[in-house]
Amino acid sequence: MKMSHLHYLNAMGVTLWQRRKFLDTLKSERREIEKKNPSKNGWEKLALKVSNCTACSLYKTRIQTVFGTGDKKAKWLIIGEAPGADEDKQGEPFVGRAGQLLNEMFKALGLQRSQIYITNILKCRPPNNRDPAPEEIMQCKSHLENQIALLNPLLILALGRIAAQNLLNTSEALGKLRNQVHRYPNTNVPLVITYHPAYLLRSPSKKADAWQDLQFALNTFKKLELGN
Repeated sequence: MKMSHLHYLNAMGVTLWQRRKFLDTLKSERREIEKKNPSKNGWEKLALKVSNCTACSLYKTRIQTVFGTGDKKAKWLIIGEAPGADEDKQGEPFVGRAGQLLNEMFKALGLQRSQIYITNILKCRPPNNRDPAPEEIMQCKSHLENQIALLNPLLILALGRIAAQNLLNTSEALGKLRNQVHRYPNTNVPLVITYHPAYLLRSPSKKADAWQDLQFALNTFKKLELGN
């Protein structure tokens, strides 16, 4: 005759009340950890939510979601438009040629990739690297808003026309959005615009303008730091 689960516990000297007490202790300890570090818990929950997201049709063609990477206490938040093929394979934003250029640009400013946080307005790659569709951006918007709320950056740097227009809810050309400090809607977070690194690879003559944008962003950031 097979022994029941309770018989096994009794045979090992584990009474039911001890097991319940042990589980209650574990739950209590976990609640205390979450109270001490709610941000970490929030990041984990959001990352899991994004990885399981099926809100738009892009989940059918992605290899994996591309959540974001970097210091979760960073003061710089960099936002691009969408993952490419390399990012879709590796699950990390800006790891291809455009990402390498972005790294070099920040090194020139005296910043390492580990000091910033990088993400995109879309967490899944559009097929054939096409532009994100409005409905895809809308479905993904809450994920980005939650990332911004968790990070609470001192400065947002938007890369490219699509990211800039969608973050600011505008149809203005990128050229008219550069060289000024905007505010991310419904917040007081400053937002600066520059060209997307992928565009700079296709149009090297614009690199000088992008460098001016980065210097403008750095000067803005320094003023914000002094203000804090």
